[in-house]
Amino acid sequence: MGSTAVEIHGVSKHFRLRHTHSLKESVVWALQGRPQRDDFVALHPLDLTIAQGETVALLGRNGSGKSTLLKLVAGVMTPDTGRVRVRGRLAGLLEVGAGFHPDLTGRENVYLNASILGLDRAQITARFDEIVEFADIGPFLDTQVRFYSSGMFLRLAFAVAVHTEPDVFLVDEVLAVGDEAFRAKCIERIARLGAEGRTLVVVSHDLPLVEQLCSRGVVLDRGHLVVDGAVTDAVMTLRVAG
Repeated sequence: MGSTAVEIHGVSKHFRLRHTHSLKESVVWALQGRPQRDDFVALHPLDLTIAQGETVALLGRNGSGKSTLLKLVAGVMTPDTGRVRVRGRLAGLLEVGAGFHPDLTGRENVYLNASILGLDRAQITARFDEIVEFADIGPFLDTQVRFYSSGMFLRLAFAVAVHTEPDVFLVDEVLAVGDEAFRAKCIERIARLGAEGRTLVVVSHDLPLVEQLCSRGVVLDRGHLVVDGAVTDAVMTLRVAG
């Protein structure tokens, strides 16, 4: 293992959930003495350090806070307390179609998305044919992406992300989208990134998959970190808990 790739120190996140959506509802709920909003703690303060070259699975039931934590690492959200530090180029697939402009074509979005991920135009052009070949979206490359299916979004987004040669690669459940052949190609490429010494952080409910891809497992439960160790131990904890 090398130096630290991701450092999470004292990080927490909460959300305010509104129950009323109009002035009339607000007045009625106020007269009834009912709360119009609740605070939901998605993550209680936690510390986590990931070394360069580690392959880590973030695991837990729905609502455990794993996707929130991944978004904090990605910089999509900011923590309420604490800090997150990432070393090197970061790329990720947190939501299918994230980072794509619906009015631009697939070709234009390759340049847009890859530039967001840190490549200059010359680098994108040099890798463009490889990206297109990997995505395999055929004649739809010059179609506005608003007309893409979720599977086509995934193909293009994944192809762009892996060809930016990220130091830290984040994946959140998006491999559940798309056909089996492309999913297998994605898994093979993720495994190759891990073998190359890239840092991988994967969120998935597919326990056999994370056992295949990751060596370390971190289990969250209602925003608390409850297990951090070998991925086999983390997976066993979830299976025992049912």
